[in-house]
Amino acid sequence: MTSPEKISLLTVRSCKAPEGHLCAVTAYDYTFARLVDQAGVDIVLCGDSLANTMLGLESTVPLTLDQMVHHSTAVARGVQRAFCVADMPFGSVQTGVNDALANCVRVFKECGVDAVKIEGGIRSAEVIRAVVGAGIPVMGHVGLTPQFRSMLGGLKVQGKDEESARRILADARAVEEAGAFAVVLEAVPRRLAALITSRLNIPTIGIGAGPDCDGQILVLHDILGLSPRAPKFAKVFADLPAEVLRGVQAYCDEVRSGAFPDDSHSFRVDDSIIEKL
Repeated sequence: MTSPEKISLLTVRSCKAPEGHLCAVTAYDYTFARLVDQAGVDIVLCGDSLANTMLGLESTVPLTLDQMVHHSTAVARGVQRAFCVADMPFGSVQTGVNDALANCVRVFKECGVDAVKIEGGIRSAEVIRAVVGAGIPVMGHVGLTPQFRSMLGGLKVQGKDEESARRILADARAVEEAGAFAVVLEAVPRRLAALITSRLNIPTIGIGAGPDCDGQILVLHDILGLSPRAPKFAKVFADLPAEVLRGVQAYCDEVRSGAFPDDSHSFRVDDSIIEKL
């Protein structure tokens, strides 16, 4: 899906394969948000994966709402065309519907994003329904939900047995029924993702869920080769670390040799001013 105009909620919601495949990517600051937007992605997500990629945390759980607001605001400023979504971090929607609604209103209002993302299926349906009812679009997230990694026994593929597969299907249906406009399917077998995609009227966006979803999303740092340990389902499309190292090392070499800065990188003042000093 490509469009020169701002991508709307209705456009995203109606994008079911094979008519079009949504292209989504994460971003965590103004600079990269602006670049991925110019590259033509359809959805930019300020994901809670910023805990790992930007803050060096081992999991997404410690990420605070204030940190998410800070980064999502910067991302929204950089996005002109794509549909912009902010993740709701762990703890921001788990303490009751009223608290969750207040936190989602804050993110939506202060950050200037187009929607919020809430992890969890059946357990999050009541919150999703309330947030949508308040006029805030919600993207769901089922399968591997990193915020609940302790309950899932770690970050591993979900839905490989009948019980868990049925649970993920039920979670996806609950998210749709609660009013979500799309749902992320993370780390689930391809055939299960294909089945869920065929059963839902809203788009599915896969990450480690195979090619049969209505769209795909990857962490930007995985795409650019910036992640020290990229997951199996990710693909590196650019070797940004090599370019960064080359550029910074060249800068260091020129500074140490005296080659930089030269006269072309310096400002001038009339000689008479210096003489008076």
